[in-house]
Amino acid sequence: MRRQNAIAAPLAGFTPQHFGFAIEGGIATVTLNRPEKKNPLTFESYAELRDTFRALRFEESVTAIVITGAGGNFSSGGDVFEIIEPLTTMGAADLHAFTTMTGDLVKEMRACPQPVVAAVEGVCAGAGAIIAMASDLRVAGTGAKVAFLFNKVGLAGCDMGACAILPRIIGQGRASELLYTGRFMSAEEGERWGFFNRLVPAGEALSTARETARALTQGPAYANGLTKRMLHMEWAMGVDAAIDAEAMAQALCMKTQDFRRAFEAFAGKTKPVFEGD
Repeated sequence: MRRQNAIAAPLAGFTPQHFGFAIEGGIATVTLNRPEKKNPLTFESYAELRDTFRALRFEESVTAIVITGAGGNFSSGGDVFEIIEPLTTMGAADLHAFTTMTGDLVKEMRACPQPVVAAVEGVCAGAGAIIAMASDLRVAGTGAKVAFLFNKVGLAGCDMGACAILPRIIGQGRASELLYTGRFMSAEEGERWGFFNRLVPAGEALSTARETARALTQGPAYANGLTKRMLHMEWAMGVDAAIDAEAMAQALCMKTQDFRRAFEAFAGKTKPVFEGD
């Protein structure tokens, strides 16, 4: 659980042990792939996901990330017998090491500059719901259902940043309901509440997420990375501090070649082709 920096960019040809991974057209696709058990997570897959997202910070060939699950489900969360059962026998130090590691996965997802798009089908529960929550954008197939199940196993809903992030997406009252009850939120509720950006027919979440990611890869990568960073940083800022921080961020973007390309394309009545510099 305490293994660090085991994976480094460049990631071309990288083959993880515990999930699928591919890079194509500037998009990295992470596929949770234990479909026979609805893609649960293990100690090893948590650590490898954390390290992969850390390495993606430095992967210049990737400008968008898609995360999905194999076999019609996103993820059922932590494996009952490979995670939950061992946790019941661990000492305090090992338990804290585990909860720190799982939280670090969310931190790495938020710290990598590339927008992360979650393609959610079927069951998306527990830590699976957290991974979807920690993504920047979420697409759901009809019939998908999301649950923050922690209280169902005797734990608090404050897991991996849920009490900080979920209310910012769907509001305090709705987040409180999901975290206190552990009930499933339907895909329709999720779209209505703002958890899902789009709701598509069952089986089309991944293709729609990839379309979204392709559109992001055609945008200004440096500027998109700053947008993601400012969205995250400004949670802890007052309005005046946020305005000052955005002034600095936007001034930096105005020094990029992509900003110049956009002006020249507008002047020439053409579509800009961004190159990320």
